[in-house]
Amino acid sequence: MVMMTLMIASASSNDFLDTHNAIRAEVGVGPMTWNNTLVAYASNYANKMKGKNCELEHSQGIYGENLAAGYGEMTGEQAVKFWATEKTMYDYTSNTCTEEDACGHYLQVVWRDSIRLGCATTKCSNNGLVFVICSYDPPGNYIGVRPY
Repeated sequence: MVMMTLMIASASSNDFLDTHNAIRAEVGVGPMTWNNTLVAYASNYANKMKGKNCELEHSQGIYGENLAAGYGEMTGEQAVKFWATEKTMYDYTSNTCTEEDACGHYLQVVWRDSIRLGCATTKCSNNGLVFVICSYDPPGNYIGVRPY
């Protein structure tokens, strides 16, 4: 999965959840709920990434995952909308990305079976990057399976 870099500031749970649900509604997918277990998982991983300069490395955990990192100011809403820009690279008819790994963030946002969400951010003091992670349960992005 391609990881993106963007500018991020403080992000609230409502920003993340409301934006996910609005994007999902656009394609007829039901809403997600905020899940404290996923928040704890995302927070724990975000804190681990502080020691790794907030590199965009997936946790390899049991949840679906979108990552972002950047400098400056951005809300949770903007981070999710950034992932959703990949919609233009998704062809529903063929159920493929128009470029290799170019729409995986978007597909995870709208994955029908992912119904629980938890996100976290952290700032790396050594390089000023802000790291964002959203965790999804159940995970999505299975090759050959339609997201909705």
